Amino acid sequence: MHCNPRYEILFEPVRIGPVTAPNRFYQTPHATGMGHQKPLSGAALRGIKAEGGWGVVSTEYCSIHPSSDDSPFGFLTLWDEDDVRDLARTADAIHAHGSLAAIELWHGGAHTNNRLTREQLLAPSAQSAKFVQPGGARAMDRQDIADFRRWQREAAIRARRAGFDIVYCYAGHDYLPFQFLSRRTNRRTDEYGGALENRVRLLREMIEDTKDAVGDTCAVAVRLAVDELHGPHGITSEGEGREVVEMLAELPDLWDVNVAGSLGNDSKSSRFSPEGFQEDHVGFVKRVTTKPVVSVGRFTSPDTMAGQIRRGIQDFIGAARPSIADPFLPKKILEGREDEIRECIGCNICRAANNESVPLRCTQNPTIGEEWRRGWHPERIAGRGSQARVLVVGAGPAGLECALTLGRRGYGVMLAEAGNTLGGRVSREATLPGLAAWARVRDHRLHMLGKQPSVEIYPGSRLGAEDVLSLGVDHVVLATGSSWRRDGIGASVEMPVPMAASASILTPDDIFDGAAVKGPVLVYDDEHYFMGGALAEKLRLAGHTVTIATPLPVLSSWTQMTDEQFFVQKQLMERDIDLLLSHNLASAASGVAEFACVYTGRITRREFGTLVLVTGRIAETTLFDALSAATGAHGDIPSTTRIGDCLAPASIADAVHAGHKFARHLDLPAEATVPLRERPSFVTGAKPWNAVQPVAGPAARSVKSAASRSVRGSS
Repeated sequence: MHCNPRYEILFEPVRIGPVTAPNRFYQTPHATGMGHQKPLSGAALRGIKAEGGWGVVSTEYCSIHPSSDDSPFGFLTLWDEDDVRDLARTADAIHAHGSLAAIELWHGGAHTNNRLTREQLLAPSAQSAKFVQPGGARAMDRQDIADFRRWQREAAIRARRAGFDIVYCYAGHDYLPFQFLSRRTNRRTDEYGGALENRVRLLREMIEDTKDAVGDTCAVAVRLAVDELHGPHGITSEGEGREVVEMLAELPDLWDVNVAGSLGNDSKSSRFSPEGFQEDHVGFVKRVTTKPVVSVGRFTSPDTMAGQIRRGIQDFIGAARPSIADPFLPKKILEGREDEIRECIGCNICRAANNESVPLRCTQNPTIGEEWRRGWHPERIAGRGSQARVLVVGAGPAGLECALTLGRRGYGVMLAEAGNTLGGRVSREATLPGLAAWARVRDHRLHMLGKQPSVEIYPGSRLGAEDVLSLGVDHVVLATGSSWRRDGIGASVEMPVPMAASASILTPDDIFDGAAVKGPVLVYDDEHYFMGGALAEKLRLAGHTVTIATPLPVLSSWTQMTDEQFFVQKQLMERDIDLLLSHNLASAASGVAEFACVYTGRITRREFGTLVLVTGRIAETTLFDALSAATGAHGDIPSTTRIGDCLAPASIADAVHAGHKFARHLDLPAEATVPLRERPSFVTGAKPWNAVQPVAGPAARSVKSAASRSVRGSS
C-alpha cells in the first residue's frame, strides 16, 4: 500500500537551521513520568516514536540546574556528565531511525518546588510559590540572571555533547523565562522589567547564548506560550504574545508555540476542546516569521494535519498525546494504513501518569511505558506459543483488547458478548456529554478484529458455566465487567447507607438502561472521577433541576490528575447545577436525602425526585463463581482468568492494559512475565553538582564521539 496523495505534503523534509527534519511529523516535548531516574525506559520510549516515523522526537522537560527541581515528578536533568551519558542513550535511540533528537532545556522558576534539592526558588520578582507550600520565590538580582544564562549555556553544550540536534529555549507553561515576559509576574524596574522590550530581554539573551553555545551544528528552538489565557492583564495572542514573536521573529531556528496559563489549557481534554483547538491563538505566527513553526492541537485526522500545512498554519504537525496513542501514526499514513491509526481519545490518562509521578499510561495504547520494562512493541508481537483455543467472555475494553492481541499472535479465539452491543462500558460512557471520542477505544478494536481471521465474534450470547465447558476450549478469559453499587459505599463511605428500596434511587447503570428520571435530580458522587459530573451535566441538559453532592471539597477531584477538574466544576456551575460540597450521604427515604457535613456532622436535607448514586463498583463474578463451583463436577476444566473490571474495577486504560497483558503473556514461562526495574547506578569518582566545573564550549566538539561510544558500550 502507498501513501494517499492527499497526505504526501506531510512527508516533505523541512530545514530547521543547520539540520533537516525528514518529514513534517514533530513529536513535541511531553512528560513521560520517567525522567532522570529511568533513562533506559525513556530512551526506549523515544526510540519507538522515531521508529514509528516521527521526523523530530523531543524529550520531556530537562532541568538546567538544581534550582529547578520538580521532584517527585518525572523530569530530566542536564547538571553533569552523568546526565550527558544517560541522555546520549535517548539521542542514539532516536538517531537509529533517522529522526532528529530535540531536548527541552527547562527552568521552572517559581513554578517548581525544589523539595529535593532544597534550593531557593527564583523568580523575576518576589512572589509566592506556584505550588502551594510554605515560603516563596525570591527576586533574582543581576548575578542570578548572569548565573541563569550560564546554566542555560552549559546545559546547551552538554545537550550537544549528548548528541541532540535541536536545543530548546523554553518560554512556555508559566516557567521562568515566561515569568519574565508576563506583567503578572514581572514587576521589576530595571532593564529586565517594565516595557515589553525589557521583559523580552532575558529570552533574547537566552536564544543568543544558546546559539553561541551549540555553534552551527544544532538548531535552536523557542517554545513560547503566545497566550496565557488570563485576558488583558497577561500575554495575549492579539497583544504582547504577537509582539514578542515579532521582536524575535528571525532569531531562533524554529518556533514551537502554544497556549499557557496552566498545563490544562495546553493539554485540554477532548471533553472540553475539539481537534486543532489552539489554532485561533497560534495561527498568526507563520505570518510574522520566515522560520518554521510547530504547534499542537491533539491532531488525529490526516486530513486535518494536511490542512494545517496547506492553509499555512504551521510547517510541522506537532503532537504529544496522538504520538502516545499511536507511535506509528506517521508510518501508517505513509503506508496507506490510516484506517489502522489508534486515535487519541483525549482522556488525559497520560497526563494523570505524570501528575501521579509514575511512568506513562494510555487508554488506547497499552504498550506505552512498557517498551523497556516489559519489552512490548506497539506493532510487533511474538507468535502463539501453542495451538490452544481461547474463549473470551465479554466484549468491553478488556475483552476486545485481549481478543485482538490473541488474534494478532495467531491464537484461535471466540469472543462472546451477552448483549447485542459491543464495547461494554465504553459504549455507554461515550454517550455522556463531551465523551464521544471515547468510542474510539471500541471502534478501533472492532475494525482491527475484522482483519483477524482467527477471531470469531458472537454478540447476543449469554453463556452459563455449562455452555462454557461444552465449548472444549483450553483457556477461558472472563471480561464480564462490573456494576455500580446500590448501597452507598464509595471512596469516603465504608458502611452501607440506610436507604429504603425505591424506584427513585438509581445508579449510572439504570440511567444508561433508560430508567425514568423525575426531577429534581440529586447526584451523589463518591467516586470522584468523570462519571458524577458528566451524569449531572447529562441530566441538566435533559431539562432537570440538578444538584450534585460530594464528600470532598471539590467536584470530580481525581480529574485534577487529568488536568480537567477546573473545567469540570466551571462547566457544571455555568449549567446552573447546584453544588453541595464536603457532605456525606447519611440516609435516603421518601424523596428526602440527609447529608452529614464531613467536618461538623451537621445534617443538611435535600428533596429529590431521583437520587443517582455514583459511588463504588462491584465486579461481575456470576460466571466465574459458577465455573469455580463446577470444578468438582468436571475432571477436565479449562484454565479460567478474570481480567479488567470483573477482577478489580478501575479505569478503561487499566482494563485495556489487563487484556493486553494476558494476551502477551499467554504460554510464556512465569519468569518471562516479570517486568524489569531500573536501579540507580553510581559512577566512581562522580562529583556533586555544585563541585562540577563550568563547561567550556570547545569541549563539545572534542568528546561527543567518545561519549557516544561509552554509552553504547555500557550495560
